[in-house]
Amino acid sequence: MKDYKTFLKLFMDSWKNLEGEKTCELMASKLKYYENPIDEPCLTLEQVKPLWAVVKENQKDISYSGKILFEDDNSCIYHFKMKRTMVKTNVTQLIDGVFEIKLNAKGKLTYFKQWRFVKEV
Repeated sequence: MKDYKTFLKLFMDSWKNLEGEKTCELMASKLKYYENPIDEPCLTLEQVKPLWAVVKENQKDISYSGKILFEDDNSCIYHFKMKRTMVKTNVTQLIDGVFEIKLNAKGKLTYFKQWRFVKEV
């Protein structure tokens, strides 16, 4: 069984700590990465890196909780809740979301799709 729990802890902590480079280190060089479920996916790590490079510039004060809803050796469904503040507007957001992820044999992310609801508070 792939270690989704460890992967998700590293993934979410790197996001929380505004370490986009560390987040990207968890990904395979070729993957399907859906930032939004209805958009075309990024297909390489080089396409994903700009998405994570701006996190440090536009988010702060991140906290989160999460729970694995389903996992097998092929995929994992993760439910998370996050609170963050957007730097430019100083608006706090609450996020309720779900990731579907897949890892390769080396534990690197090969598939990422997220659905999320964002509410400003």
